[in-house]
Amino acid sequence: MKTITKIILSAAAVLVLPVLSLAQGRSIYGADNRLDFYEASADMKVLSLSVVSFWKSAKVVEYDGGYSLTTKPFGDALGLCPGEKFRDQFVGAFCSGSLVGEDLVITAGHCVKDETGCADTRLVFGFLVNSAGGTGPSTVAKSEVYKCAKIVKRFLGGEPGSANPAGQALGPDYALIQLDRKVKGHKPLPINRGALAKGAKVFVIGHPVGLPLKVAGDASVRDASKKGYFVADLDTFGGNSGSPVFNASTKKIEGILVRGDTDFVKSPAGCTTMATYEQTGGRGEDVTKISELAAFIPKVAGEKSTTEYQNVNTKNLAPAATPPAANVRFQ
Repeated sequence: MKTITKIILSAAAVLVLPVLSLAQGRSIYGADNRLDFYEASADMKVLSLSVVSFWKSAKVVEYDGGYSLTTKPFGDALGLCPGEKFRDQFVGAFCSGSLVGEDLVITAGHCVKDETGCADTRLVFGFLVNSAGGTGPSTVAKSEVYKCAKIVKRFLGGEPGSANPAGQALGPDYALIQLDRKVKGHKPLPINRGALAKGAKVFVIGHPVGLPLKVAGDASVRDASKKGYFVADLDTFGGNSGSPVFNASTKKIEGILVRGDTDFVKSPAGCTTMATYEQTGGRGEDVTKISELAAFIPKVAGEKSTTEYQNVNTKNLAPAATPPAANVRFQ
């Protein structure tokens, strides 16, 4: 799982953060390539509409016209420094996932640990920013909210003796869950059933820190030789757990984002800023290989033809200016 515990947060800050499914942090490699939904290309938006946010049931409250979402300001929750990207937007989701069947979603195994956790999870499509200055929706239509009905397949583990500094086993981490009904208005995404090579260009779509949906490109595979997962320099954070990672050439899902480097650090001014590294620095972000669960995912039309996604242009994911380098880390 993914955690922000490498940052010393006050009790008040912890209370206003979403209950993120976290383990090691994630961070920014090189320039910050994260974009809001409205900033992405039209074809990238098509892919984004099949990515879903995970919420605790208590934060998704039904009313006559739909569901209201319980959120908190991102900047206030973490005491972010002025000028930090997305600081005025709202956080609420705890994980991400993607639609791979008419009622099937893939995510990280630590996002849905058991059937009790499944029953307490609501999946919300459309938690995104549609225009400049937006902070994210506070309500969504009933048609955009689904329940986790059951866990079809789940795995969370690693090779004996293989662990990161926090003691977490390094290996595959995934879950395939079935929803309470077939999804309408969103298309299942195709997955790659072949091999992945070092150096392949990739991009990710998900909900970092529980924020409205973000797309981030300009990344590549650093190491494809790991058993059950690969390492890439993706700009991701807690809440991105479960996010689909796509091949920039085929536009098919290559894996599920599960682990990474430190998320946030303390600035010299005493406020919180995002951890940043050179593009080739840091430990990289771990992505469960989609081959680990491909046998349980039905084939979709998109696997036979990439016509619908062939015009996705990751160059449109224009990077923002690199945040100031942070030099203090929390343990």
